Amino acid sequence: MMTLLLQLLFVLILGYTAWRATKRVQYIMRNINLGKADDRSDNPAARWSMTFRIAFGQRKMFDRPVVALLHLLIYVGFVLINAELLEIVLDGLLGTHRLFAPFLGSAYLVLINTFEVLGFAVLVACVAFLTRRNIMKLPRFWKAEMTSWPRTDANLILVAEIVIMTLFLTMNAADVALQNKGNLHYFPTGNFVISGYLVPFFSNFSADFLVVYERLAWWLHIAGIFAFAVYVTYSKHLHIILAFPATYFSRLNPAGEINNMPAITNEIKIALGLPGADNNAEAPSRFGAKDIQDLSWKNLLDAYACTECGRCTSVCPANLTGKKLSPRKVMMDTRDRMEEVGNSIDAGGSGLEDGKSLYGDYVSKEELMACTTCNACVDACPINLNPLDIILDMRRYVAMEESATPASWNGMFVNVENNMAPWAFSPSDRLNWKEQAEA
Repeated sequence: MMTLLLQLLFVLILGYTAWRATKRVQYIMRNINLGKADDRSDNPAARWSMTFRIAFGQRKMFDRPVVALLHLLIYVGFVLINAELLEIVLDGLLGTHRLFAPFLGSAYLVLINTFEVLGFAVLVACVAFLTRRNIMKLPRFWKAEMTSWPRTDANLILVAEIVIMTLFLTMNAADVALQNKGNLHYFPTGNFVISGYLVPFFSNFSADFLVVYERLAWWLHIAGIFAFAVYVTYSKHLHIILAFPATYFSRLNPAGEINNMPAITNEIKIALGLPGADNNAEAPSRFGAKDIQDLSWKNLLDAYACTECGRCTSVCPANLTGKKLSPRKVMMDTRDRMEEVGNSIDAGGSGLEDGKSLYGDYVSKEELMACTTCNACVDACPINLNPLDIILDMRRYVAMEESATPASWNGMFVNVENNMAPWAFSPSDRLNWKEQAEA
């Protein structure tokens, strides 16, 4: 009877976790789809190649080898260890214990030993990252935008991973101690490579205590994983999932190439009588981006995929010289605005018509004007996110809708329009310096 009740409890927890995660995924997808269309279906072979190199292979992470190695340990360790989740879920549903052990024989011991080594590596890496964030206090983790919640969020995930791995290892140690005491419910697996060092400690306790501890650790371990699966959809660690589509759909053209606005390009073609002009095209409702609906769905996906690592801000020349611009803050602000609008829509509120906007209420004109469009932030991002696209679209709004760019810029715009160069002389005089030098 007790086994049946526990199975029912497990089914309820599993169902609730699946429901909450599904609702959150639908919410995020709805928010991303508030953005404009942007066709990223070209050249799938190149996109898959980039995804395997950047997202799976973490090539750009290894610009900083020590940090990359620690990150790789967590990434590989946590993913592979959760392969054991299949056995745990089946044990919970069927009321069994170590379901695969009798079928896999010695291979089962090899698998669990592999998981334990990786689990211990995850523990070490998480402790190292907690130290870097909270004791060494690396400057990029303590910038102005890294308020109490972003820092707490990062620490919560690291602590949760430490707790989950500790439960996994101590659960195995208690299991082996019970095997050694001849408890028939615990299938003999042999000693495990990491938790084996804890077995002598657990052997000092009674069998009744060990059964309670092992079962409690089992339930807390699986409950922790389920809670992590839901919490990660609210956390910056959503990049664990979204890094892959964000990388796949990232730009294939050179980073320094700035995309023209299609509506403006079409108007120029019409004015000059160039082929490919669409005389029936509708004028855009807005030039540039004031709010999230003016950005593309890819810009909004990038905002959700941002891990707040701060590599972009740490190499931004504007930020390094004391200006307010922080590419990481732009990504965080975009995500926060999506969440605000999404929550309002779900509550039956005004949504995008709430009188607020991304530009002005979240990102200031001062921040936008500080950007040098150098692409350092794009180059530094480990998963090819592009804060510059968002910055440029908002700056286009400032220039084309508000006519609020600095006076020095306006002079340059006039020169580009009239002389096809930033300087105030005609194209015919462009080589005068050469003739003067030869005279």
